[in-house]
Amino acid sequence: MRIYKREHRLELWLEGAGGRFALFRAYDICRYSGQLGPKLAEGDRQAPEGFYRVAKAQLNPRSRHHLAFNIGFPNAFDKAHGRTGSFLMVHGGCTSVGCYAMTDAQIDEIYAVVAAALDAGQGEVDVSIFPFRMTAAALRASARSEWSGFWANLKQGYDLFVQQGVPPPVAVCGGSYVFGSAARAPGCTPISGWV
Repeated sequence: MRIYKREHRLELWLEGAGGRFALFRAYDICRYSGQLGPKLAEGDRQAPEGFYRVAKAQLNPRSRHHLAFNIGFPNAFDKAHGRTGSFLMVHGGCTSVGCYAMTDAQIDEIYAVVAAALDAGQGEVDVSIFPFRMTAAALRASARSEWSGFWANLKQGYDLFVQQGVPPPVAVCGGSYVFGSAARAPGCTPISGWV
């Protein structure tokens, strides 16, 4: 799953026969709260950015927002930077105080795909959340933002997916996201879902 705040888009990607992922469907996000930039603290009404993983324990079929799954905030990166927050989800209901809200019809389909993948034996589903499509031009246009360094780090993972066609391994090392073989280095903390 790839989410783009500025574009208000959520994309579902599925693995094809050759192992590369292809876009299955894109959805307009009904609502998210806050601005571009990461979530910093409980109650700031900011929707997160970064790399997350969803496991079965994060599914909530009885959500007050129709259906929901917790994205796993705070992850190891968020914790390394002292960021706090809870109950950050993708859900139905089209209202948000820090979540990514979809229409009920959209979350029916998104939730079904995520649950089917997990029921079929996939351990976790990757959720990558970006401030915008991470093109070089978009990053240059945002160079004066206080988050430009953070976004340049996110772009590394964004680019690997584009180049390789598969979600890269992601971990946190020295306060930064690391990807691919670097994510398996000793002392790095992998991004993982709830067990």
